Amino acid sequence: MEENLELKENERIDDLEYKNLKIIQNQSGFCFGIDSVLLSDYAKGMKRAAKVVDIGAGTGIISLLLCAKTDLEKIYGIEIQEDVAEMAKRSVILNNLQDKMEIINTDIKCVFNHLEKHKFDVVITNPPYKKPDTGLTNIEEKKLISRHEVKCTLEDVIKNASILLKDLGEFYMVHRAERLVDIMCLLRTYKLEPKNIRFVHSKIDEKPNLILIRAVRNAKEFLKIDKPLVVYREDGEYTDEILKIYNKKRV
Repeated sequence: MEENLELKENERIDDLEYKNLKIIQNQSGFCFGIDSVLLSDYAKGMKRAAKVVDIGAGTGIISLLLCAKTDLEKIYGIEIQEDVAEMAKRSVILNNLQDKMEIINTDIKCVFNHLEKHKFDVVITNPPYKKPDTGLTNIEEKKLISRHEVKCTLEDVIKNASILLKDLGEFYMVHRAERLVDIMCLLRTYKLEPKNIRFVHSKIDEKPNLILIRAVRNAKEFLKIDKPLVVYREDGEYTDEILKIYNKKRV
């Protein structure tokens, strides 16, 4: 399949080094990072035969990894940028996942023109982290949309995730640790009860920079703080847990 696939300018095929998965990315655009990999691993315990929605799917990294790590029935990736969604669709074909993965090019606020309300077991998202008025905004448009809340806000994501989910359906998200208060307030507002939080630290003696969150729609109150996830050892090498997530061995 790969040899018959035509790549566009600045595109490349990256080997995900997991169950022969590959992904098409544009090196001048926004390529996936460790946050998406950590989130897909965090959600791998979802129920079997789940119907899943990936909000802000980008080039499809989370959806691809979940197809390999879980026994889901089908995952729908929602991506607003037409050219990015088209790239993700070609990655679906590249990996022969047409029966399990579908990319929908639409705004999350219009998602119900394509998907039914309260029909999904899991919603997962790696949304833009920065508010529109923070950080550098004079960056290339694709990167701006991926990083800043210019096309959808955190509230848009959480509100529509709740409407997509069945009762007791699961919501998984990765985000910046400093947005925790905003996140918790919005989750409760839209009936998504926080059940698990895991703080992600670059090194063991540094403050967390990311959080992994699992919430459940219309669930009872009870929050478990998972043990911290540390990315790097003191010598700058990945920790054993990160190597395991990446399916790699220490050399």
